[in-house]
Amino acid sequence: MNVHAAPAAQNPLKPEEPEQTSAYWSTSISRVTDSKVFIRGYDLEELIGRLPFSAATFLLLRGRIPTPAEAALLDAVLSAVLDYSLQKSGTVAARYVASANPNMAAAMAASVLGVGKNTMDPAETARFCIQAYQRLETEQIPAPQLAAQIVEELRAKKQRIPGLGHPVFRFVDPRARKLREKAVAAGVWGPRAEFFEQIHAAFTRLPGRESIVLNDVGMMGLVLVEMGFSPEETTGLAILSTLPGVIAHVTEELRAGRPIRVVPHGTAEYDQTVRDFETDRKESGWDAE
Repeated sequence: MNVHAAPAAQNPLKPEEPEQTSAYWSTSISRVTDSKVFIRGYDLEELIGRLPFSAATFLLLRGRIPTPAEAALLDAVLSAVLDYSLQKSGTVAARYVASANPNMAAAMAASVLGVGKNTMDPAETARFCIQAYQRLETEQIPAPQLAAQIVEELRAKKQRIPGLGHPVFRFVDPRARKLREKAVAAGVWGPRAEFFEQIHAAFTRLPGRESIVLNDVGMMGLVLVEMGFSPEETTGLAILSTLPGVIAHVTEELRAGRPIRVVPHGTAEYDQTVRDFETDRKESGWDAE
């Protein structure tokens, strides 16, 4: 007599697992084997010492080896900011953290978290540049006229133009000017960046706005867009460009050995009101049974 095993009982409380139709992770960026590391399909050993850091960064992000001119331009972008001394809130935050927690990684993380809409992030300029040029391609309006129209639209909405303005520089930001020169020389300066410049020109024709500069972070956004990077990638590259300066500041702070920096006396204004706790407590009903 043949005896057939009964089918295993299914747990009604356990949902059936779906069939695996694809891998949980998929990446074309890098691969590690027992003996090799591959970056975008290239043996890392062959890259070391033969591609500068800027070129290797380009390879990782764009998936191809850049031309020497592209690598040199990205190197210029990464060197255009480097450090803002103690005028960058992220750097100050890093030094405060280092004084409380003398740890390089923690302090650098604090600095990175200080990057955003109001400082050191070219993504907003990049998006604005791309969207403005899309309007130019779509609408049958001459570029100077559309540039002036965009400025008026933003003024009516009380919205700022990203990438413009600086607390110190007037008329020209020398770092932005140098980056533009490098982009033109590399043959990268293109129509999107040119149209943004026309918007800037339209803005500076307004009374009282003549000295407002196209700043270094704004120019970084324009150049990186013309190089083919996404707005999100411009944020990452801007952060990368400031990290050497942050490392130097944190190192200086660690060597100073000054524990727990606080807001210096005399630099903050405090409310001097003295309130009667017992009276206010009773009035709030705490003595009521």
